[in-house]
Amino acid sequence: MTDYLSKEGITRGDRVDIQLYYELQNLYYEEAALLDEGRYVDWLQHFDEDLYYWAPTRTNRTRRQQALAIAGPEDTAFYDETKDSLAWRIRRFDSGMAWAEDPPSRTRHLITNLIARHATLADQDVIEVRTNFLVWRTRLERERDMFAGTRTDLLRTTDQGWKIFDRRILLDINVLPSKNISTFF
Repeated sequence: MTDYLSKEGITRGDRVDIQLYYELQNLYYEEAALLDEGRYVDWLQHFDEDLYYWAPTRTNRTRRQQALAIAGPEDTAFYDETKDSLAWRIRRFDSGMAWAEDPPSRTRHLITNLIARHATLADQDVIEVRTNFLVWRTRLERERDMFAGTRTDLLRTTDQGWKIFDRRILLDINVLPSKNISTFF
């Protein structure tokens, strides 16, 4: 899996078996449907309380400088969120005060290339899942945006099922083509 999106200290193991793969695939398809239906409160339930949701910015670099192409955790990011800050964004959408989403965008989240592995992080068994995404967003009569990228998630099992506690998103762009980025990935 890609190192720039991986959490430090993780040890990867074997790929998951077909039954767990199918379960995870359905989890991600359900998540995409919730986002496309605007059911953000329900979507947020896929995340654990200690969530780290991060999408770093990128710059164009020469091949020799590729290690510097992706911003670090202390640098600028499109998203640098917790579950509480995502909940705040969602409440703001519902309040009618988020002008960038009134009227709301229509989105289509396409999730593909799911790779899932057993992993260990600080003596805790977790699952590391990498997915690619394509998000189509349209708003008003002429605003159309397309976002492509990859996500690396860490999941743990809880009493409520699988919960994502670390999501790292890497957009394939370095300059935002849209007026805002009020879309979740």
